This record gives sequence, structure tokens and C-alpha cells, in this order.
Amino acid sequence: MRHRKGFNHLSRTTSHRRAMLANMASSLIIHKRITTTTAKAKALRTYVEPLITRSKEDTTHSRRVVFSYLQDKNAVTELFREVAAKVGDRPGGYTRILKIGNRQGDNADMCVIELVDYNEAMLGTEEPKQKTSRRRRGGKKKQESQAVQEGKKEEAKTPAEKEEKTAAAVREEETTEEAAGHTGQEPASETETETEEQKTEAKPVEEKEEEKEEKKEKQTPEAQAKETETEKEENTEPSGDQKEDEEKKES
Repeated sequence: MRHRKGFNHLSRTTSHRRAMLANMASSLIIHKRITTTTAKAKALRTYVEPLITRSKEDTTHSRRVVFSYLQDKNAVTELFREVAAKVGDRPGGYTRILKIGNRQGDNADMCVIELVDYNEAMLGTEEPKQKTSRRRRGGKKKQESQAVQEGKKEEAKTPAEKEEKTAAAVREEETTEEAAGHTGQEPASETETETEEQKTEAKPVEEKEEEKEEKKEKQTPEAQAKETETEKEENTEPSGDQKEDEEKKES
């Protein structure tokens, strides 16, 4: 009878069960994670965690005790050199069981058992990403609001302040005109207006010439010949002053 025996026999004899757990523990220490059934993983956890705790004291006695369980020199050296150094600050709970579903065929519950300190993805050792601030683009709205506020400020101003502004503008214009007079140069504003007027006067003359050329192109050769004759006659006709000189000579 198996009264008050709380471990799982795994349907194996004592010698078979101990050999199997020793091999699984050696594989876990060397490879850091293995895939097996959930029942075997739970039995392995109770078997290997006391050995990892024993490895924190690196003495000859501790090594001999661990070797009596594992029967593998490579696994013992790996446990005392690397695993013990990485697990030294952890007070128990060295393994983790992750279920991965059922096995095809016998539908056994499968899982992955691993050493906690060797899974860097779940340790959170990566540096946290800096949060980027999200700002809305409200350029048009801001400009409109600023224009409205400026308009309100101008309306709120008293008439005395407006008169002061106009007087200051007139003074600035007078100072610029005086400075231009001292230097012998006209203000830039007047020269600019003159150049603009010349441009506007030159435009209609150019447009008239272009219209004449277009009409000539559209006319027949006979009409063009008539126009050329009339232009010659106009050029050959004497002007008013020339006529007066001729009449004086005749008289």
C-alpha cells in the first residue's frame, strides 16, 4: 500500500525513476531548457532544485553530494561554475514550467521546463523605451486664434493710443525723407512707384504693337500692300511746320 506517499511514481520502478530524473536534470543544467511531459517536469523540479541550492556552496563535499545524484562530471562542473554564479541571489524557485499543449498521438500534456535566470526575454533586462509625446498639429487654428486676439486688442485700445500710433508713423516717414534729402537720394518708396508706373505705361504700347502684327498676319497680301502704301504716304506728307516754311518761301 502507498499510504501517505505524496510523490508521483511515473509508472516506473525506483531504479528506473532515479536514473531517468538524473538524466533529465543533467540535460536541464547543460541545455538550460528541455521539453517533456508535465508530470515528469513536476517530478524533475522537486529533484533538481535542491541540487541547485547545494551548488551555492562550492566545496568538495557539495560537489560529491551532487555527483552522487547526477553521475555526470560535465553537468556538475557546469552547475558549480556557471549556474551557481547566475542563480546565487535567488532564494529558491530556480525553474519555470510553460505548458505548450497536448502531444499528437497519445494526447499527453506537454510543457517546457527551463532555468528562470537564462530566459532573458522574460527577465525584462531590456532597457525601457522612451515614451514619445504625441502632439497635435494645430498651426492654422493657432494662427486664426492669434489674429482674433490681436483684433480684439486693437478694438479695446483707446482713440488716444491710436492717435499716438499714427503720429509715430508720420514721424518715421519724415525722418526717412530727411535722411534721403541729406544723402541726395530719393526715398526708396518713390523710386519704386516710378518704376511701377513706367512698367504700366510700357505694357499697353507693347500690347498695341502685338495686336497690329497679329492683324497683319491675318490680312491678305493685297490689304497688306495697301497698308504699306498708306504708311509711306503718311511718312512722305510734310508736317505742319514744313508746310508753313514752304508757304513762306512761295510768298
